[in-house]
Amino acid sequence: MTTLDQNISKLASHLQRFDAVGIKNRIAGQDVEGAGGVFASHSPVDKSKICDVARGTGEDIDKAACAAHDAFADWRDMKATERRKLMIRIAEGIEARAEEIALCECWDTGQAYKFMSKAALRGAENFRYFADQVVQARDGQHLKSPTLMNITTRVPIGPVGIITPWNTPFMLSTWKIAPALAAGCTVVHKPAELSPLTARLLVDIAEEAGLPPGVLNTVNGFGEEAGKALCEHPKIKAIAFVGESSTGSMIVKQGADTLKRNHLELGGKNPVIVFEDADLDRALDAVIFMIYSINGERCTSSSRLLVQNTIRAEFEQRLAERVRNIRVGHPLDPATEIGPLIGEAHFSKVTRYFDIARDEGATIAAGGEVIGDSGYFVAPTLFTNADNSMKIAREEIFGPVLTSIHFENEEEALTLANDTDYGLTGYLWTNDLTRALRFTDRLEAGMIWVNSENVRHLPTPFGGVKASGIGRDGGDWSFEFYMEQKHIGFATGQHKITKLGAL
Repeated sequence: MTTLDQNISKLASHLQRFDAVGIKNRIAGQDVEGAGGVFASHSPVDKSKICDVARGTGEDIDKAACAAHDAFADWRDMKATERRKLMIRIAEGIEARAEEIALCECWDTGQAYKFMSKAALRGAENFRYFADQVVQARDGQHLKSPTLMNITTRVPIGPVGIITPWNTPFMLSTWKIAPALAAGCTVVHKPAELSPLTARLLVDIAEEAGLPPGVLNTVNGFGEEAGKALCEHPKIKAIAFVGESSTGSMIVKQGADTLKRNHLELGGKNPVIVFEDADLDRALDAVIFMIYSINGERCTSSSRLLVQNTIRAEFEQRLAERVRNIRVGHPLDPATEIGPLIGEAHFSKVTRYFDIARDEGATIAAGGEVIGDSGYFVAPTLFTNADNSMKIAREEIFGPVLTSIHFENEEEALTLANDTDYGLTGYLWTNDLTRALRFTDRLEAGMIWVNSENVRHLPTPFGGVKASGIGRDGGDWSFEFYMEQKHIGFATGQHKITKLGAL
């Protein structure tokens, strides 16, 4: 039996529970039917139905928000050391079920097992990291003035809403939920409707680890129903969202009447800039990895290649050869490097850019075609002879599609890199240190890597500028979002107080 066959067999065993009862909302530790009925979840691998999923509405969100509100005081006041132990148990539960999580995620999203096998473990790492930050989360500063001893502290903001995307749903859910719980907040989680399986596994693992009922509630459903209600609910004090920039704008509007705090991780059209003095072998590996891994379905993908004219021809030739060799196949096959896209609507969006590229006069140097008809598979694609005015260079495609643009010199490269509505990440390849310092200082992006692909370090700030988002995640930046700053001033003596109305 091949490894693929073994993985398919294991997956079938894990899916039995979903086949039998579907996925219910989980509110205050209880399974709850969706007030809107159910909707069907399908696998992008072969378009088969996975199970029925509860369709949450405003009624379900209200129940979940009230449950989170009722659980908040006890969770907030739990000893930090106890909360830390509980989060470590959640991490251990994730590690124990990492294979199950990975297999379900592959079938649910189409992501390759090659990458999802590590995503579950990264989720456990998120819980372990923020568990270690729990004790000092409330720590503040001592700011002495002539008459006062001023101290600052932080307190959890309250129940929060977390809305996560479908591309790497388990890892991104833990990325948001772990710091919220560590801060002392309770959570209402709305997973993406296209990938509901592992959100249910996460809440099961958390409750099995001892998380009290109501601390983590999961409501499935659609953005215009459950998502909107979550953003508008008065008991929800903040919304953390990962997804499209246009949706982020709607979330801000929906939360305006209740003055919601928002943390938005949005889209990107990220440049990778390759100068002639770079280590071209390593640059080539990084360029390919950062657009074609995770099916190209991630916000930090380097979807615009800016390559210097002097090396353009050779670099693009080598690039095209490598792209044609990328292995597309069943996501549960360990040899697969790219699986199917998430669903029909997204498949249609990505493939539409093949015709757009031709109409705009670009060259399809690799890919640009659909593979098979049993699932949502596309060939890894490279566009060359493009310029920065084309739609393929300006719009977020969010698939395994790279647009190559050439430049003459440093100033032109910087102009092209910044000529975008987005500003999430940038990747710079050069062995000139002074150029790297100049370029990164002027590059409009929230995160920049020099001579590296995206290597996530949890204590560092994650987030973008312009249309790529508001706020930062990671390390203490996460606590800045999920907690309120409080100032307390203690008089150190009997300073003069101005008297009014005294005779």
